[in-house]
Amino acid sequence: MTDTATATAPAGVFHGDDLDGGLRRWRGIRYALSTAGEGRWRPSEPAPPSTDPVEARTFGPAAPQGHTPAVKLPPDSPTDEDCLTLNIWSPDAAHGRPAPVMVWLHGGAYIFGASSQAMYDGAALARAGAVVVTINYRIGALGFLDLTRVFPNEGLTANPALGDILLALRWVQSNIAAFGGDPERVTVFGESAGGGLVTTLLTSPAAEGLFWRAIAESSPASSVYDGDRAAGIADRMLTELGVSDVAGLRAADPAAIVAAQMAVFAAIPAAEPGTIAFAPVIDGDLVPEAPAAVLGRGDGHAVPLLIGTNRDEASLFRMMKSPLLPVDDASIDRMIADLSAERPELEVPTRAEVHAAYEGVRHHAIGMGIARDIGFRMPTLWVAEGHSRRAPTWLYRFDHATPMLKLLRIGATHGSELAYVWGTFGVNAHDITFRLGGRREAEQISERMRERWVTFAAGGSPDAAGAEAWPPYDTAERATLVIETVDRVVPDLDQKLRESWGDQVLAFP
Repeated sequence: MTDTATATAPAGVFHGDDLDGGLRRWRGIRYALSTAGEGRWRPSEPAPPSTDPVEARTFGPAAPQGHTPAVKLPPDSPTDEDCLTLNIWSPDAAHGRPAPVMVWLHGGAYIFGASSQAMYDGAALARAGAVVVTINYRIGALGFLDLTRVFPNEGLTANPALGDILLALRWVQSNIAAFGGDPERVTVFGESAGGGLVTTLLTSPAAEGLFWRAIAESSPASSVYDGDRAAGIADRMLTELGVSDVAGLRAADPAAIVAAQMAVFAAIPAAEPGTIAFAPVIDGDLVPEAPAAVLGRGDGHAVPLLIGTNRDEASLFRMMKSPLLPVDDASIDRMIADLSAERPELEVPTRAEVHAAYEGVRHHAIGMGIARDIGFRMPTLWVAEGHSRRAPTWLYRFDHATPMLKLLRIGATHGSELAYVWGTFGVNAHDITFRLGGRREAEQISERMRERWVTFAAGGSPDAAGAEAWPPYDTAERATLVIETVDRVVPDLDQKLRESWGDQVLAFP
């Protein structure tokens, strides 16, 4: 049993749990009204202040979604459109300055995931000194389907999920002080699709002033698409659902929408290699233009940024036979040809030119390297190059893998840094990560990463005691922190990649 932690905020009085070690936790706090029925594809509306005390002791429902073995929701987790809730972990802030706040945006290819995943337990980060907030937002077709061109003048929004996140950040600004957090020191951070949302927020006029620092882990920064393409995705969804008007869409069963979105999700990468079905849309409002282009030229919000990727991002996609990252020559050739035809003004490198970056790499592994780099590493480099001229920027590459993951040739794959950042090793009973050892090393790396992340969120450089100092990235030295058993700073780690891919931001249409 736990004791009650009470927070009295403008949004209401919330009863949570007192945990061991002076931590407090609140779960399932509603920040917006339900978006079901008439609320579908409309901007979310803030929840009114509660007049009665709220029992905030259990997670709210996850957003409606399909199943994937890569994303493990709690076994008893319901899914529901009434899912716009958030959770808070706080260190004991009864004495001293309010703590920095870290707001987490979960990943999941924009169609999976929830704030209730065991991986995102905020206790370890809270012990390191931060107030941690994890949020749910609409995902899949309900969160990233732009119907505004198909059904204009219906009061719909092109970016429902982005609006949810902005609303949650406003809730944090208004209420987090009651939970021990400092609203002047809010860091937004996320991984994969969550990292893509972070880099998108860095260019959204509506996000200005809502956070003071940002962390983007494995951001697909260039996977943001224009309205014409979004209208094509909308047509596919309407066909899959067998509906032709807004009334039909609003009457559709959530399970039918999820089934249709899964069909479209599978079809798009096969038809258009290098692209995904659901992602933020350039709408001229929340997203005025392509975020990677804005950040690449140094025009994002003047917010310090910590950004990076993992060394072996693509191995997870290969292992799962996922179509999201093309790894064979035919798909890569087609991806480059499609981009050249769509954007003739760009100097798109040929496959031969790109291969120059992978000298000494076995042929069967080159495709994985290209998929990794065009999906994650090169967008990250383009963002770092541009944003470093706008605000202090730190670049990393996570290289560590346990003996078991090395044996399986998985390495430091997509998402493998998450357990290190969150300190949540062993949340999956069937995890084989440490079957051949390596737990002690991993825990030391994890503690160091949390110290770096929280120190950055608090306003300092992302340094850790007893480890090499991490200098900001600039276009002269291009310092990159390689995260391993012993962290090291490497100048211009990605020189070959930059020379082969070039400095022009490439975004697949």
